[in-house]
Amino acid sequence: MAENNDTTTGTDAHSGAGTDHNSSTGGSGGGAVSSPTSRRALLLAAGSAGAAAVLGAACTAPARTPDAAGVPPASPTPSKAARAAAPACVLAVKAGAGPYYLDLDLVRSDITQGRAGVPLRLDLTVVRVPDGCRPLPSADIEVWHADADGDYSTGKDTFLRGTQTTDRTGHCVFHTIVPGWYAGLAPHIHFTIRPDTRTETTSQFFFPETLLTQIYTRPPYTRRTPPQHPNRRDDRYRAAGATMTLALTPDGNGYRATHTIGIT
Repeated sequence: MAENNDTTTGTDAHSGAGTDHNSSTGGSGGGAVSSPTSRRALLLAAGSAGAAAVLGAACTAPARTPDAAGVPPASPTPSKAARAAAPACVLAVKAGAGPYYLDLDLVRSDITQGRAGVPLRLDLTVVRVPDGCRPLPSADIEVWHADADGDYSTGKDTFLRGTQTTDRTGHCVFHTIVPGWYAGLAPHIHFTIRPDTRTETTSQFFFPETLLTQIYTRPPYTRRTPPQHPNRRDDRYRAAGATMTLALTPDGNGYRATHTIGIT
């Protein structure tokens, strides 16, 4: 069900406290999953204050990231050759996994599982920022988000959840839908990256507000009355949106988003 305990102030019941993303975990790469206790112990702290600081820039900052985001250059500065070979990237802003994270082993690219909504293809590439934005192969990426009605899968349900492992270029693809809204929070997609058995990074993607307002005029989102400003009311979006907002382009009857995720 939707996270209805959140208030409209923008503070997120998603945002659980946790340890730094370089803490130890008992999980394993290649899709294997650690115990619920060890994984939950590693969930990253978020909150409006924690998400306000962008961790750092890499290689060359994307043109869509404004200077006002306060993104400092990474150190050491990568070589010219590395900058030429690697995609532009910034470090992902850390965020909490939220109360509806489930410790599952669902290795699949299509996570829709029959849920209706505007199709969304996520093309994700994971890179190591300190290594000159080097693409990271064999990293597990787990994603989860709400459906068009703002509900998460719980219990025996597993819709809109899944894990992929990056290929040798650090790339993987998810087929899903644009999530709905709920509880005063900006629509978002949670993700966790596990590059090895010891570390993980958890964050979330946002969507351009003007595009959301267009999407929410289409079924099945029209079953409810959408907020006039789905993003503006969320202080997490105001803090991290410049870095973590997906750039969507039309793709058939839906959209496609290509995003490079920088981790340490």
